[in-house]
Amino acid sequence: MGRRCWSSALPASRDIAALGNYSLIMRSCLKVLTSIIVAALAATMQPIAPTQATTVPLGTADASAPSAAGTAKSIQTVRWGPRALAKGRFEHTRMAGGLVLGSSTRRVTYDDPYGGSGRLAYDRGRWYSPRHSTGFGFDELIASYNASTPVGTFLEISVRGVTSGGSQSSWDSLGRWASHDIAFHRMSLGSQPDDFGRVAVDTLVTNPGVTYRSWQLRVTLMRRAGSGKTPTLTMLAAVASRLPGSSATSTPRSGARVSLLVPRYSQQIHRGEYPQWDGGGEAWCSPTSTSMALSFWGRGPTPRQYDWVNDDYAQPWVDYAARYTYAWGYDGTGDWPFNTAYAARFGLDAFVTRLRSLREAELFLRAGIPLVATVSFGAGELDGAPLRSTSGHVLVVTGLTAGGDVIVNDPAAPTGKTVRRVYKRGQFENAWSDKGGVVYVIHPASKSLPDPGKHSNW
Repeated sequence: MGRRCWSSALPASRDIAALGNYSLIMRSCLKVLTSIIVAALAATMQPIAPTQATTVPLGTADASAPSAAGTAKSIQTVRWGPRALAKGRFEHTRMAGGLVLGSSTRRVTYDDPYGGSGRLAYDRGRWYSPRHSTGFGFDELIASYNASTPVGTFLEISVRGVTSGGSQSSWDSLGRWASHDIAFHRMSLGSQPDDFGRVAVDTLVTNPGVTYRSWQLRVTLMRRAGSGKTPTLTMLAAVASRLPGSSATSTPRSGARVSLLVPRYSQQIHRGEYPQWDGGGEAWCSPTSTSMALSFWGRGPTPRQYDWVNDDYAQPWVDYAARYTYAWGYDGTGDWPFNTAYAARFGLDAFVTRLRSLREAELFLRAGIPLVATVSFGAGELDGAPLRSTSGHVLVVTGLTAGGDVIVNDPAAPTGKTVRRVYKRGQFENAWSDKGGVVYVIHPASKSLPDPGKHSNW
């Protein structure tokens, strides 16, 4: 969902059996080349020498029961800031304003599979989260993070789980990331299938009939050997979930209208721009939506930062966002954690989570925080949408009408003037919350998140 913003003349379809309640057909559209190099990617970090409190999930389903329509939406998000990160296990890492490389590191070699420099020496350190039990059997997990990565550094996030039967999975990479692209390619490492699950772009997905009861994250920090630089991780989050296939339309919390004045950008005006970063147009819904959220907060790249963009291109900050959210391996700009990590570069707190319905989204909107949301729908399923159908699209939820319908900035509109749309509440929830309910939460520290109360997902 929300991968490449594809439209289609056919209704959107979902491989429910293989991918659970959230994965899209776009998950199967990775290039054949990616599957060929997955085995090689696993060997790209070879050693030269050996060497917060969590809330209780709301309405969780029975951990032993399979997901099915009509069961509760089990969602739980855990976030670590600098203080909570101190509770993890350190391996050649330490805390200094965030998680950084230690004074002593392990020397390894790294061969960027999309670069041409061959194996280069790097210093490596790792951090391991405490094992976290969810209290329900989950089948998907997304990790997100805020970090600074000077040139010559990057980080990798990996996850493993323990099944409801007590078996431990292998470590699976959820992506290698840096804010720069100098002699480094941020990337998705493909599906990495094993006995219990696989990775769909940036999301751990268990195999049919398998659920995990606990998870653990591993953060790998890397720098060119001897450079003295270090990545700095300041926030790490994970949202684990098991969702039914459908649910009833929610009722509004209030009859009062709310509408946030989010700038309106169209992805379509970028059609054909920078093919090396997926060519604009239908492919750039996520960086366009992320750019709208950044502009709402008065943040984003400076003219000096995007002065490399062709002078003939309007809204060059969107081109900039596409470049710095692009994921090799997946070959697109719709990697969710890459978008929130990009947003965090501009002094914002940004993470990925799932919401159960528009009742939860309403809490954010009334707190003054717009949400970047992912949707998919078939022909005739979302009245007034600029796309006839899509197997994955990203837009910005900006408000609610007095009757509870949804006000959005939909970047698939042909021009900025036509971006604002109002979608029927039930149709939007079918396209969004029933397809995973994924959102990017992007806000400054000065704007508090809504009180989570009994909610467990922020």
